[in-house]
Amino acid sequence: MTRPRIGLALGSGSARGWAHIGVIEALVAAGIVPDIICGASMGALVGAAHVAGRLPELRQWADAATWRSIARLTDLRLTGGGLISGRQIVGFLERLGIGAPIESYATHYAAVATDMATGREIWLQSGPINEAVRASIAIPGIFSPARLDGKWLLDGGLSNPIPVSVCRALGADVIIAVNLNGELLGRRFTEPEPPVETQPSRLSGEVVRRVLGQFPARLPSLRRRPANDEAPLVREAPRDTAPAPGYFDVLATAINIMQDHITRTRLAGEPPHVMLVPRLRSIGLMEFNRAEEAIAEGHACVEQALPTLRRYL
Repeated sequence: MTRPRIGLALGSGSARGWAHIGVIEALVAAGIVPDIICGASMGALVGAAHVAGRLPELRQWADAATWRSIARLTDLRLTGGGLISGRQIVGFLERLGIGAPIESYATHYAAVATDMATGREIWLQSGPINEAVRASIAIPGIFSPARLDGKWLLDGGLSNPIPVSVCRALGADVIIAVNLNGELLGRRFTEPEPPVETQPSRLSGEVVRRVLGQFPARLPSLRRRPANDEAPLVREAPRDTAPAPGYFDVLATAINIMQDHITRTRLAGEPPHVMLVPRLRSIGLMEFNRAEEAIAEGHACVEQALPTLRRYL
């Protein structure tokens, strides 16, 4: 009997995607080596590192990452359809040794992106792997769209957040999927978030301060003093003591809601054989300096699923 071809579908999830490192390490340690890797967004990035044989180097960088080192990769600009152009990410991957043509690697790989013009998913299976990753991580509102093969491409999570269908189309017999967003809806607004003592500053706050610092601190007031008995143009609303959600909170929650609905719809028709759901509820969209926690959760969810995995393999 021949061994079944194993497909690994790595889902989108921004900073929570560091958990994919732990998932791959634990699978390989258990003797479960993927023949096909398909990724969306951060899943495409970590999958590319494994395919290129540079996963240990990526993990070393992630473990040591601080909000300052991550901020160096954010080539900020206010034109081009996003806050960050993404060219620094392409160079970063190339410096790690993740930049050869996809077709040159032994493991079959595909990164999923979304065509901005049609909304269709695009499977990137050739050309420089770092360019494919750049297209797949183009989160709306954060990264500018990527121009590739005459198309403007956005984040793969907009069309296929967990690319099980891609693994199946590429010939996988057994598909292991990793869902990074299974517990996230309402995370910030239904319960208090535990403090993170090891993180004095957050990347999201740093980026927002840098962006908003280029705009006027205050807009002209809409209020004017009433004349005689005239009612004010805008009445004072009752003060609410609860803090308003910030820019990245709103963006992250909107993306979570969207991807959760898309994921449920796609997986209902195209379920994997095994679904791994790391517990990443406390890790936010841009908290890339919490890799150690995310990687540990990746290891833990594989260890819990090993009896099921062995039944299929």
